Amino acid sequence: MELAYRPTALIPTGVPGLDPILSGGYAENRIHLIEGQPGSGKTSMALQFLMDGAKQGELGLYITLSETAAELYAVAASHGWTFDGIELFELMPPELSLDPKAQQTVLYSSELELGETVQMVMAEVERVKPKRLVFDSLSEIRLLSQGSLRYRRQVLALKHFFLKLGCTVLMLDDLTSEQDDLNLHSISHGVLRLEQVVALYGAERRRLRCIKMRGVKFRGGYHDFTIERGGVHVYPRLVAADHHVDYAAGVIGSDVPELDSLVGGGLDRGTSTLIIGPSGSGKSSLALQFVYAALKRGESALALVFDEIRSVFLRRAAGMGFELRPFIDQGLLQLKQIDPAELTPGELTARVRDAVEEHGARIVVLDSLSGYLNAMPEEHFMMLQMHEMLSYLNQQGIVTILVLAQHGMVGQMASPVDLTYLSDAVIMLRFFEAGGKLRRALSVLKKRTGHHEETIREYRISAHGVSVGHALTEFQGVLTGVPTYTGAEADLLNEAP
Repeated sequence: MELAYRPTALIPTGVPGLDPILSGGYAENRIHLIEGQPGSGKTSMALQFLMDGAKQGELGLYITLSETAAELYAVAASHGWTFDGIELFELMPPELSLDPKAQQTVLYSSELELGETVQMVMAEVERVKPKRLVFDSLSEIRLLSQGSLRYRRQVLALKHFFLKLGCTVLMLDDLTSEQDDLNLHSISHGVLRLEQVVALYGAERRRLRCIKMRGVKFRGGYHDFTIERGGVHVYPRLVAADHHVDYAAGVIGSDVPELDSLVGGGLDRGTSTLIIGPSGSGKSSLALQFVYAALKRGESALALVFDEIRSVFLRRAAGMGFELRPFIDQGLLQLKQIDPAELTPGELTARVRDAVEEHGARIVVLDSLSGYLNAMPEEHFMMLQMHEMLSYLNQQGIVTILVLAQHGMVGQMASPVDLTYLSDAVIMLRFFEAGGKLRRALSVLKKRTGHHEETIREYRISAHGVSVGHALTEFQGVLTGVPTYTGAEADLLNEAP
């Protein structure tokens, strides 16, 4: 007789960002293993699962063999949570049994044999009949078992009993055994591993990986997550192919005709532009010229600033005649100061997505990629992450401006990372000397989406913004990094009044 297959229903995890990774949530009436070293966030994630059920009227039960009720209440209080709708069953050491204020049934796990402990757990589950269940932790069962065979049999007995009662179960394991016991992986329907990565400087990075989820096409690989007041928040790894939308083609101008002419009429929507040059050459100011023009047209923008503090950025913009505070107050401009030592790449991607999908940003500036590079553990991963982010922004019709500082002020230049092949357009800035003065020149090296000028133009930054001069032909040594102007000084830009 052939049995008909019925897909297993999925229930929410209660953890923001985790459901998309699991293609909807945990499988109902199944055993899921959450493993990670102490402090990795297992307890918070488990409590969020139970609280989500309580909101939907589903009774939850938290069985703890490793933490006291007081510790769990403290964890909940630190997040602003309560145990409303959640039963707590505690097995605790004898020395704590003298506490007259204990509100839970006290059992002495240290005095019980393994079989008795399991029987006590089963009796409590059968009494409460929870819909959602958390078992914390399997390490205590492992220690009482004193052998892998007995341990596996007891966990299997618990599994069959829980599923018989219709529970959806999270089993927590703190990986304190000397060897990674893969027996649990074969028993569990799904396996999530939580990890902490400690950097040489800055806060630790937390990440999770779905190792297994039967019958579900989950999103593999590592995903960043944070633990803040309010619980665990997961930032799914960005897959650009999942976010394509139709958008109207067009270009955005800078309100500087000479600059727009140099870049072939403006920056095309759905493309990325890389502005490279030495420190102090005006890369951020050039990007700001495009942003300010877009804001005046009523378009929303996002500026992620790594290398400057917010107040300095606003003051510098005001010095160019760009008063940004009114646009910030209107919600048109989101100006985010980023600390790469504290922010994970996943959080950064989430901020970009939020600005685009929730606030309608049409132009995004990353200033600069040197700061973004510092947020990544290795350059290779930074290139992969940047490729996904740029692909995502391009498919959303966003104009992306990337700022990258090159090493050196004059002479031969070097970039900390090569992103020219990922960018649709590349604008190069250089210093040059003429008439005993230091001046600036810009040129477009590449534009995939159309024609651009192949000339070099001088530009100047003043209290009136960016001004660009006529095309100059009498240049030597531009590509070697030491541009020399040999033409008439009358063709150069005059000092701004």
